[in-house]
Amino acid sequence: MDTTLIVLCSIFAMLGMMAFGLPVAVSMILVSATGMMLSVGGNYTLTTFTTLPYSVAGNYTFAAIPMFVFMGMLAGATGIIKDIYQAANMWLARVRGGLYMATTIAAAAFGAVNGSTIVGAALFTRIALPEMIALKYDRGIAAGCIIGAGTFAAMIPPSITIVLYGVLTSESVGQLLLAGIIPGLLTGVIYLVGIAVMVRVRPSWAPPPVQRHTMREKFGSLKTVWPIGIVSFIVVGGIYSGLVSPSAAGAVGALAVLIVGLLLKRMERGAIVTCFADTAVITAALFFIVMGGTAFSRLLLVTGFVDNLLDFVAGSGLEPWMVIASLVLVYLVLGMLMDPISMMVMTVPIVHPLVVGLGYDPIWFAIIMVKLIELSCMTPPVGINIFAVVGSSQGQINTKQAYFGVIPFVVMEILVLAVLLSIPSLTLYLPQMMIG
Repeated sequence: MDTTLIVLCSIFAMLGMMAFGLPVAVSMILVSATGMMLSVGGNYTLTTFTTLPYSVAGNYTFAAIPMFVFMGMLAGATGIIKDIYQAANMWLARVRGGLYMATTIAAAAFGAVNGSTIVGAALFTRIALPEMIALKYDRGIAAGCIIGAGTFAAMIPPSITIVLYGVLTSESVGQLLLAGIIPGLLTGVIYLVGIAVMVRVRPSWAPPPVQRHTMREKFGSLKTVWPIGIVSFIVVGGIYSGLVSPSAAGAVGALAVLIVGLLLKRMERGAIVTCFADTAVITAALFFIVMGGTAFSRLLLVTGFVDNLLDFVAGSGLEPWMVIASLVLVYLVLGMLMDPISMMVMTVPIVHPLVVGLGYDPIWFAIIMVKLIELSCMTPPVGINIFAVVGSSQGQINTKQAYFGVIPFVVMEILVLAVLLSIPSLTLYLPQMMIG
């Protein structure tokens, strides 16, 4: 049987299994095992799946994931994120749309200690949404702001999405994490400018500012933001300087958050146990997904599918930029139909070697891919952050309002994507500084 046909049949079978509700990891493992049996025989397949769990678990890079997850869980439990939000709100209280901006700033800060977009979206729904509704902010736009700002965690280190990408592609996780800093900050700036323009064009989306705070109160609020700065400096500074690996940086960062929580007397024993348990559950799920993605990569390798795909693209006469543009459009559509982790694990083993084979920088494309995954978290109808916000709002927001409210922020994300596609140096500056 033709190996290319085996892979194509495997992909369609995998999509069919997922359509019937089978978990993506199970689907990928089943089709990978079947495809290997048909293409290279039972002995290779048995050997692969005997060693695969250990090879994934023994990958030192994967150790960064539980560390970053645990750090985010601890940060949420200490309440330091609420301090950041309140400080930002105090400084922006006299600005129309100030709560939108405060949410954006606080979400960017939370992204520096948390790698999960869902956790960020759910947390800010509980922190920011009630106050926005009480002050008569537009409910849909308020939800859209939280949905969009929650995705910052996918780009700003320590990003679980970026670490997963590094595990799946064997790219340097340290360089990938550093590459996400400038795009993450750029996204935050675009949000702030976009919000300012938005509430000026549509004043009904944000009420006139009514709160006043003295300069003493404003500067006093800054005393509460030091924990985030310290933890972010430890994680990012440690990786950039080369003193610690990403995995070690995650461990040191988690320890730093724990110490901060204990110093502030906000960390109870029960909360620590809960953080451990939640981290174990999330890590186990991600381990299973990575194992499925690795198995699928092995299938592509033994069948020579990627090499055949490269030969096909080379013979088609398409310019490399046309291939990139086509991939971006495909991912924008996929993001409306699939959850982000499934989309990444299924497609990266095919797309990453294709793009590298066309001569593009793998670090740059990784960040483009992460930005597309960010978009998939917030694009209707399957945007996972939409349902995280609606589900955490306790009935204050419905799905229709969230679908409408997220549209302006999707436009802002597409604008950032266009800038990153046009100016690769924004992405590559810090990684290149790191190596040389």
